[in-house]
Amino acid sequence: MADNGNAKGGSGAYTINLENFSKRLKVFYDHWKEHKSDLWSSSDAIAIATPPPSDDLRYLKSSALDIWLLGYEFPETIIVFMHTQIHVLCSQKKANLIGTLKKAANEAVGAGIVLHVKTKNGDGSDLMDDIVQAARNQLKSDKPVVGHIAKEVPEGKLLETWTEKLSGSGLRLVDVTSGFSELFAVKDTAEITCVKKAAYLTSSVLKNFVVPKLEKVIDEEKKVSHSSLMDDTEKAILDPLKVKVKLKPDNVDICYPPVFQSGGKFDLKPGASSNDEYLYYDSASVIICAIGSKYSSYCSNVARTYLIDATPTQSKAYETLLKAHEAAVEQVKPGNQMSAVYQAAVAVIERDAPELLPNLTKSAGTGIGLEFRESGLNLNAKNDRRIKQGMVFNVSLGLHNVQAETTSEKTKQFSLLLADTVLVNERGHEILTAPCSKAVKDVAYSFNEDDDDAAEVKIESKTIAVPTKATLRSDNQEMSKEELRRQHQAELARQKNEETARRLAGVGSGSGEGRGPARASNELVAYKNVNDVPFVRDLVIQVDQKNEAVLLPIYGSMVPFHVSTVKSVTSHQDNRTCTIRIFFNVPGMPFSNDSKLNSQGAIYLKEITFRSKDPRHSSEVVQQIKTLRRQVASRESERAERATLVTQEKLQIGNNRMKMMKLSDVWIRPAFGGRGRKLTGNLEAHFNGFRYSTSRSDERVDIMYGNIKHAFFQPAEKEMITLLHFHLHNHIMVGNKKTKDVQFYVEVMDVVQTDLILMRLKKSSVRGIGRTE
Repeated sequence: MADNGNAKGGSGAYTINLENFSKRLKVFYDHWKEHKSDLWSSSDAIAIATPPPSDDLRYLKSSALDIWLLGYEFPETIIVFMHTQIHVLCSQKKANLIGTLKKAANEAVGAGIVLHVKTKNGDGSDLMDDIVQAARNQLKSDKPVVGHIAKEVPEGKLLETWTEKLSGSGLRLVDVTSGFSELFAVKDTAEITCVKKAAYLTSSVLKNFVVPKLEKVIDEEKKVSHSSLMDDTEKAILDPLKVKVKLKPDNVDICYPPVFQSGGKFDLKPGASSNDEYLYYDSASVIICAIGSKYSSYCSNVARTYLIDATPTQSKAYETLLKAHEAAVEQVKPGNQMSAVYQAAVAVIERDAPELLPNLTKSAGTGIGLEFRESGLNLNAKNDRRIKQGMVFNVSLGLHNVQAETTSEKTKQFSLLLADTVLVNERGHEILTAPCSKAVKDVAYSFNEDDDDAAEVKIESKTIAVPTKATLRSDNQEMSKEELRRQHQAELARQKNEETARRLAGVGSGSGEGRGPARASNELVAYKNVNDVPFVRDLVIQVDQKNEAVLLPIYGSMVPFHVSTVKSVTSHQDNRTCTIRIFFNVPGMPFSNDSKLNSQGAIYLKEITFRSKDPRHSSEVVQQIKTLRRQVASRESERAERATLVTQEKLQIGNNRMKMMKLSDVWIRPAFGGRGRKLTGNLEAHFNGFRYSTSRSDERVDIMYGNIKHAFFQPAEKEMITLLHFHLHNHIMVGNKKTKDVQFYVEVMDVVQTDLILMRLKKSSVRGIGRTE
């Protein structure tokens, strides 16, 4: 029976869209007739057998045909298409639904639907004989050619019996996979809508769930496994309301289990999985995230790579891959050969970083739709098929196992991956997963405190202004203004260095890395007496965090050295042995002012080398020494800075009955130090000064009114931000940084972009995208 253009079965639980069925059946028959010899292997009939349902994620041409033509997958169903008849072998329930399509099939292609209903306990053998005989009678040929999907292995008793019947029937069997690949390649309007909804869900999950989740894990330094992240992300996909996407959960599914990889173990193949190891986010680490979701069985995909305190090699590799991916996407337009997409990426790698060419993936992706990887639509160097309007591609490009300049097992090799779902339209292409930014400023996280003061990053000997949260000027400034700013910054840096040198002149020169003031060696005390040295059973290098000492095994005894006496430490692994070299500060170097030593005849240790067969312990020890040195140097530097501060009056806090003026969600510069994502805070005006604070209890700054020398306000006119700048009489501490200038600002461009996105979403909802189904 038909109702409003839909065919309903007897129970009314399922309906088939008659308009879609008629239109697509006609498209199928016309395509078969037009390309019978080249794509359909000159087949006179086409037999499709759909296997029983499975809990595994799989992509089959037979299932794709069912969904494309009928709107649902019909498991354990055999359909044989002939020119004037369509024979269907199925259960009674399916027959009731398919039977409602008889009139539509006859009107669309002039073919009558013949139903063969299999009993519950029957094997359908007799019915199969009837179908084979009908094929002989219909085709009127000595040896009719029957097309089938050769790569699909028969599953279940019904399909195994059917395969035996076909093989013993004397009919000539040919593979028609190429025909179906071409048939499914170009999507109609309804299919494109489904792909867009799937892509919107995918990008929303990555942007609104995965990225905040990763930032929180790193910020709070939690231990979370890749598999745990996979499970949480899968739940977010299956419940779209979690990411504020109004799609019915019944219509969505995952394309594959979400993939999270880090810690030096990467697999860029489509079948990769998330292991049970913890997410690794230390310095120079790389995190790969890949997510695919389906809407009404149509797939979409996105993959991003996130860099933590990236090394120069990692930064260059990512910049190059990003350019290559953008060049590949640019070639996805009607009329181009599919090979041109991959060749565009190769050309960028050869031009900018030829040493990375062996690490490049062998293709730039595949077609995507009802199948996650549509056969015949590979974007590799050999595919000369033409790109057509209506095709959809998963443009995926990666660099695998690139060597880094680090020695750690988890960072010495890294991989990068970028993927987007791209629709081919009349204007060229549309990136459906574009809301997930892959720009360097959005995927590179820096937790190194020294990087907060740097306004620029040098890549490939070219100075590029990096638009971070601390950027205070638009990239579109004139060159003259930029040069003036740089000169001013250089002058401020020179003055700062001179001031620091004068202050520390009587104390000693800077430490080996210039991180803070160095103390005379006779002031460095790790243990007051020999009894305080901890007893260790094994003669291996130990790091005493509490007493800030490094214990070294020398001639059968553990000899302590204060960590401030260590200038640098390196490790090198060769075959099965790991070499650790420790360099110390000695007179004539950073401790050149140690003429006051009581023991003028003291002998100093300049360098010591250890060899170990345990590379894991060696790596841990080196990392612990470096971390402890960094902490001690930072503390000493901050202590010296605070010692020169002018004492400020105490801030008088307004009571709750008074309504205090407050600016919400503003950024501060200089930013607070420490690991973790930078947070916005509130600037409050009290009786005698301002107080700026974030949600973290240790991030708070008080600025007295009497200490403000100049105050500037910059409105957002031809600028990216609205800015409030205070120039102070006396220095204050912002976190662990000493400064006379404090800025509070709001990024207006973020607000504008958010408004634009909301406007686009409202327009899209009118066209049916993002609307509740």
